[in-house]
Amino acid sequence: MIITVTPNPALDSTITLDRLTPGATHRVAPAELRAGGKGVNVARVLCEQGEHAVAIAPVSATESAFSADLHDVPHSLVGTPWPLRRSTAIVETSSGVTTILNESGNPQPLTVWTELHDVVTSRLPHARCLVVSGSCPPEAPETLTAELIAEARNAGTATIADATGVQLIEAARAGAQLLKPNRDELRDTTGETEPVAGARALQHLGAGTIVVSLGEDGMLAVPSDDAPIRHARLDRVLQGNPTGAGDAAVASLAAHLAEGEVDVDTLLRRAVAWSAAAVLMPLAGSIHHSHSDLARDVTISTLEKP
Repeated sequence: MIITVTPNPALDSTITLDRLTPGATHRVAPAELRAGGKGVNVARVLCEQGEHAVAIAPVSATESAFSADLHDVPHSLVGTPWPLRRSTAIVETSSGVTTILNESGNPQPLTVWTELHDVVTSRLPHARCLVVSGSCPPEAPETLTAELIAEARNAGTATIADATGVQLIEAARAGAQLLKPNRDELRDTTGETEPVAGARALQHLGAGTIVVSLGEDGMLAVPSDDAPIRHARLDRVLQGNPTGAGDAAVASLAAHLAEGEVDVDTLLRRAVAWSAAAVLMPLAGSIHHSHSDLARDVTISTLEKP
């Protein structure tokens, strides 16, 4: 089983139109609504690909649409007094540009985080990998991600964190086996403008392998030992909705770690392919069936050490 934790879930709303004109009024088709948040998207992709995954998140019992949408994804929802935040993606078909508006979410009572911790730890004995993914709402404990990572390590479970800021720093200090920031998150968190330097800064704190998303430029894998730094990218740029691309990559990384292996080239090739396949789908949380073909078109090379 792979556990995904989403500290800040959302109701995803995707609006598709030909072109967005700022300041204008647009008549559009009804928005596509979906239970979302990064960890939820990860779990959905994993289940779609035949993996046994469970999504854990704080969601009010009144949010029936959220749980109903997860009918095909095993889940455990921790009660909260607050309504879900919204994440709105505006997809322009004429240009392929997607604009995303993410609400920050509401501060949660401490009891919510205590219950979330207890639900996760109760499942760890049966888990092969723990993924803590996405933002945290305001006033969330700074050590939230780190404490879950530490519990998983104590249980002998592989760990991945896809976070930013203090949550990413604390996950590194907790010894996360793999961290997956994107280039901007890594720069904003470490202050390093060069991805390898940012990855090394996290590894000095205690993190294992760092996989850095570079957008259209692919991904970097920076091992924590003296192994070569590897760069992978698809041989072409795909047009579509990139909203769930990073989550699909994390799903691939989790599936790889759950297999008990860390072959960097295999890890990178599949992560880039799944990420690209997600761009071809209209909604986050799914990947196109062509991901195996895309994997064959991924080029992997060694990055020369600076």
